[in-house]
Amino acid sequence: YQRRVHGVVLEDQYKQLELSHKELQQQFAKVEAERDNLVANFEESLVDVRQRAGFKNAILEKRLAAVQEGLEGKDVQLAQVLEVAELEPAQLEALTRQLEDMLENKNRAIKDLYFEWVKVNQQHKDTVGAYEAKCRAAGIPVLSPKDLEERMRS
Repeated sequence: YQRRVHGVVLEDQYKQLELSHKELQQQFAKVEAERDNLVANFEESLVDVRQRAGFKNAILEKRLAAVQEGLEGKDVQLAQVLEVAELEPAQLEALTRQLEDMLENKNRAIKDLYFEWVKVNQQHKDTVGAYEAKCRAAGIPVLSPKDLEERMRS
């Protein structure tokens, strides 16, 4: 009789353990799906941030090149005008002051663009660093930008 009771108790324990195991498997599958979703969203966000940073860098570099090119052209034009104008010293001094003020403003704009470019580059580096740290923390291999883009396409 005791064996039978002991067998029933063991059978009940086994059924409870089986049920608990199934629940744990379902929870694990749910957590695993959440992790995969988070990784995919993070990878998409990282690619998006990289693209935006690249676009901003390209725009800033183009603007900087245009400003520098314009400045070089204006320098040549100014030299030609001053040569032809044969201005009096007072007029030349006033004109020089105006040009220096204008150049100072242009140089300030160039510095602002440069600092904006540095800021965007730092944001890009920070984002990549955060991505790599999160991947390492989650035990996920760190993917290169090419790998990320290929994964996003497939």
